[in-house]
Order: sequence, then structure tokens, then C-alpha cells
Amino acid sequence: MNEMELKYGCNPNQKPARIFMKQGEDLPVTVLNGKPGYINFLDALNAWQLVKELKEMSGLPAAASFKHVSPAGAAVGLPLTPLLRQMYFVEETLTLSPLACAYARARGADRMSSYGDWAALSDVCDAATAKLLQHEVSDGVIAPGYIQEALDILKTKRKGGYNVVQINPAYTPAPIEQKDVYGITFEQGRNEFAINQSLLQNRPTQNKNFTEEEQRDLLLSLIILKYTQSNSVCYVKDGQAIGIGAGQQSRIHCTRLAGNKADNWHLRQHPQVLALDFVDGIGRADRDNTIDLYISDDMDDVLAEGNWQRLFKTKPAPLTPAQRKEFLQTVSGVCLGSDAFFPFGDNIERAHRSGVTAIVQPGGSIRDDNVIETCDKYGIAMAFCGMRLFHH
Repeated sequence: MNEMELKYGCNPNQKPARIFMKQGEDLPVTVLNGKPGYINFLDALNAWQLVKELKEMSGLPAAASFKHVSPAGAAVGLPLTPLLRQMYFVEETLTLSPLACAYARARGADRMSSYGDWAALSDVCDAATAKLLQHEVSDGVIAPGYIQEALDILKTKRKGGYNVVQINPAYTPAPIEQKDVYGITFEQGRNEFAINQSLLQNRPTQNKNFTEEEQRDLLLSLIILKYTQSNSVCYVKDGQAIGIGAGQQSRIHCTRLAGNKADNWHLRQHPQVLALDFVDGIGRADRDNTIDLYISDDMDDVLAEGNWQRLFKTKPAPLTPAQRKEFLQTVSGVCLGSDAFFPFGDNIERAHRSGVTAIVQPGGSIRDDNVIETCDKYGIAMAFCGMRLFHH
């Protein structure tokens, strides 16, 4: 089959809609369940490229959680600590495969943004990963294959309409790609730029030391940025994204947005957050939204009289700004990647407040000296990778 009709395009008024192969060859994707739409396939195909590259870089299974053609989270399959299991609400009785760990981490990066995500898996979907997906609000998943038990589990989602797509892992797209905008065809070479250790060799800062884990996480950030709508900045820790700022017109706004998300990821590990005593039967989305508000300046939305009773068995003490600041001051070992150069040192100042100790960015700003000086001020090691990674 070389074409597939879609219900509609980005919006219901955009008809007709389809995906097809211009040269008449077969599509590299097969729909095993459901009926994916236009945006679903944009998410699926971008997310698949991301997890494929993550696995090639790390040698570990990888997963991504995509929303509106940018990742909300992405990760490699490192084991979950007991703390992460609790933070990500993974049942203690569930035995996790490396692939399941990757998806739990990807989904756990920014659970608010991942609501209704498209999942991508680098490896054949196993039962453990399907069981994680089973309980999340998700639009669909793409993987190179599915064991029968996993497929049976996924087919029960959304009253049997959950979108399950299989992609041929051997598929290689043409080196030239095209798209139409306002009736005009754009053409360019595909971004086949290889992201590897060679991009971390130019280290202009006084601190030139990256640990092996930092090198992995810096490369992970660049691969994520390669498939994130620009401008974009990505904070990474322990093999997973913890904050992604996408599609911002200003670099500092990317850094702030992603930094705030990274801070929220850390605050979700605060003992008071982990001890929240939710009412029985609260939905996953309501729980996630409640946590997001509880750790923010809008905590009164969930702690006010008449509100907290709907959410908690007992009223929790507020997590004050002073407590949040004190907790975040203990954070360290975070890596940061940027898809283009930092034009000012204010980006580094903001990154430092979120515990960043290692940075990779293209370099090439007329103010590189100011950026390097700000890194040196905090002992941050930084590499100039020399390549911009814009994605639109």
C-alpha cells in the first residue's frame, strides 16, 4: 500500500488528507489498530527518528513522548530507582524491561505536557511497556514491532480505538525532502548530521571535564533538539530529558521555560510532594494537575477550603517559596543543550539556577566570550559542537 487516507488534516476543515509515497513504493508504516490522523503521523514519524538515533548513540532501548511535533520527554532505558518509581506512579509489582523504563522516564519528564501523547519506542513493544501505556492517556504508539501480548493489551485502550503503528526499521528515506507551504514547494537535504562524541571536543571553558554520564546526557540533549521545534533548549539528567523548551522566538525564553520544567521535575521529588495523600479513585490527570499546582505559586487553587477536600484525604501543608528554593539549591549534575548559540550570558545564569554543570551548544555568537566567562564564574564545563540544529 503506497497511500493512506486520513480523516482530515491538522484541523477538521482541512480535507482531503492522506499520506503517500511519491514514487509509488509501499509506505514503511502499517496501522495495526485504530485510525491515526495527520498530526498523529507527524508526531509518530518525528518521534521514531528520535528514538532510533537515541538507541544508536547509547546502545540502550529508547522512548519518546511527543505532543504537537515536539517531544515532551525522551529517555534511554536505564533502570528506575525506587524514588523514580514512586514519582512516576509505577506499580511496585510491575516488572520493568529496559524499554518500559525508557517510556516511564519519557512520560515522567513532563506529565502535564505528555497528556494525550504519541509514544515512540526504539524496540519491539513488550508486555511491560504495553502495561505502562495501558493506563496513560495517550493517542497512539509507533514501534518496529509488537509481541502478541502487548498488541492485545494496547487494543483494549480507548474502547478498542487506540492507534498502534508499526514501522519498518530498515526503511531509509530519500536524501532530499520536500514540503509545500502556500502552494510553493520547499526542498532541502535531509538533516543526516551525525551526533557523536566528536561534537564534545571543543571545550573553551576553564573546566574541560565531562563525566561519562554527562557526555551521554549532552549527546542525548542534542538528539532531542534535532527533532524539537526551534528555538529549543533541553535539560537532561541521568539519561532522560527533564525539561524541554520548544518553539520560542527568544533563546532566553527557551532556557527559562525548559528550566522551569526541570525545576518542577526536581520538586516532584520533594518529600512533601511524595507524601501527598490523595483521595481514593482520583484520576491520573487530576493527580498530575494537582501536583503541578501544589509546587507552583498557584497552590491555593488546590489548597483553598472547599478545593482540597476534593483532592486530598487530609489537607497538606503548603510547599512555600522558601522551601522550594532551598530544595532546588541542592540540585546538581544537570546537562543542557541548545539548538543554536547562546547570545548572552543570561542563559547561563538561568541554567545555573537549575543545577546545570555541563553544556553543549554550537557557539559562534559575537558574545561567546561573555557566555564562556559566565560558565567559568560557576565552574560549568561547556563544549562548542559547531553545528546548529534548527527543526521546523
